[in-house]
Amino acid sequence: MALSLHYLIREPKIKKETNPLLLLLHGYGSNEEDLFSFASELPEDYYIVSARAPYDLMYGSYAWYAINFDADENKFSDIEQAKQSRDLIANFIDELLRTYPIDNDKVTLIGFSQGSILSYAVALSYPQKIQRVVAMSGYLNTDMATANYTSNDFSNLKIFASHGTVDQVIPVDWARKVQPAIQALGINITYKEYPVGHGVAPQNFFDFKNWLQS
Repeated sequence: MALSLHYLIREPKIKKETNPLLLLLHGYGSNEEDLFSFASELPEDYYIVSARAPYDLMYGSYAWYAINFDADENKFSDIEQAKQSRDLIANFIDELLRTYPIDNDKVTLIGFSQGSILSYAVALSYPQKIQRVVAMSGYLNTDMATANYTSNDFSNLKIFASHGTVDQVIPVDWARKVQPAIQALGINITYKEYPVGHGVAPQNFFDFKNWLQS
């Protein structure tokens, strides 16, 4: 059955009546194969789904929303496109739950860069759908969340956020604002930094895997 987003899937090695889901959301200009290359390293009891973003840039690269530059080369995110992708992801999760025997109380988003920014937006907007978020090399843009997100129930949500201290794409200062903002919403968050640029350090991978299994 065709779902609304193109995706790659690795089914669990150990199948139970229902299994947890890890949904991987790639960064700007990448594609679904990027994070899926981690699949063999991830816990074997999960469905691992890597989704392709809807906007085609060219040559196998995709975006969740456009990033535009003004005359002074300031970057602007297309918030309307981001909101559409937010709801597309939320809908895609519902489709996955209908298609595969996934435990709907065990859905985790793993996002990198733009995928991480979207992961925050989906989780804050629809915390009843998402239990955990691994947000790597991203930042929090609450303009992408639903209008009344602050009144949502976040009691089941947990977040692992990480960033490279020498990231030249998204400054680490942006990421450091995430922890106080998330804690102010009463959400449990673990935040870690690594001495790398805009990428996933091996130690980062190891830490979030341990966090998932704890």
